[in-house]
Amino acid sequence: MQDLLRHTLRLALVSALVAGSAFAAPQSQDPPGPSADPAKTASPAQQPAPSQTRQQTGSQPVQQKDTVTPKNSKEDVEAIGNRSVGKGVNLFSLEREISLGKSLAQEVERSSKMIDDPVVTEYVNRVGQNLVRNSDARVPFTIKVIDSDEVNAFALPGGFFYVNSGLILRAQEESELAGVMAHEIAHVAARHGTKNATKGELMQLASIPAMIFIPYSMAGYAMYQGLNLAIPLTFLKFSRDAEREADFLGLQYMYKTGYDPNSYVTFFERIQADEKRRPGTIPKVFSTHPPTPDRIENTQKEIARILPAKQEYLVTTSEFDTVKARLRNIMFSRKVTDNAAGKPTLRTKTEQSKKQPTGNDPNSSDDDRPTLKRRPDSQP
Repeated sequence: MQDLLRHTLRLALVSALVAGSAFAAPQSQDPPGPSADPAKTASPAQQPAPSQTRQQTGSQPVQQKDTVTPKNSKEDVEAIGNRSVGKGVNLFSLEREISLGKSLAQEVERSSKMIDDPVVTEYVNRVGQNLVRNSDARVPFTIKVIDSDEVNAFALPGGFFYVNSGLILRAQEESELAGVMAHEIAHVAARHGTKNATKGELMQLASIPAMIFIPYSMAGYAMYQGLNLAIPLTFLKFSRDAEREADFLGLQYMYKTGYDPNSYVTFFERIQADEKRRPGTIPKVFSTHPPTPDRIENTQKEIARILPAKQEYLVTTSEFDTVKARLRNIMFSRKVTDNAAGKPTLRTKTEQSKKQPTGNDPNSSDDDRPTLKRRPDSQP
């Protein structure tokens, strides 16, 4: 029974964190690892024209004050790393959280195809670790890239962080990628996963009868996520509050690292525009916290309220463009290999039906199709 409960809690944590579908290191003032191109940095006074860097959105960069007065340490970006983010009721110690995250990460990697190109993985890890050094996280981070077209990233308890290749390819600038990664780092820094598990423990235990029949795999995670649809809004409200906090903290982390916080809004707006043009673009794990206009507006307000203006921000780098092109080639090569002649393929039911005549066709020449005949002994 204890093994079943542990198994259940692990599954609950993954479903909560993948939905939040996305590091303990000393605080540092180090600039981002990749060197910025002078032409690709922007200052508040000399922002590039929207048609040059904000082609797919209609928003202008948020006007920031030269000085701000934080109401508390949580609003003070200079206090990052020395404040009580992540405090609160939590049944998991940091050591137990790391151990749990490690076991969950093993399950994820057994069920996923990973990108192992050293240039891509080193770059993504470096961008992430620079954000971690300017965050409130108190656990070391392990950052890897999953081979998936889905625009997503997620972080497990204890700092096990996964970035989908689809997210890297969809981002147009390094600062956009950094914004999404900072958001996921904030989930770990605030310990949302284990806090959610602590508060919802009784409900998770009540779900055991339904979960017994769910295989412990990434497919199982998705099925369990579906069960959450039956959870009352009073329980889902915690998830939405956690998303707001992750937005709030993530903005600070990317700002502290030197990135333009407006890029976070820009990326959200583009994903929202994609969803309008092609419904279904936004992953299902974002269904409880999509990039709604209210969420975008709140983010813009926080930028103006708590982040003092800087002379210049890092927007993107030539290295980002190089890595993105390299990753695109890797993805293309893999698809060509997967579709190579001679490889076994799965044929859909629709494809089979097109090639075979239907049983209702009187002119069919298919002698193998089933027919119905009256049994001799059934004659009156």
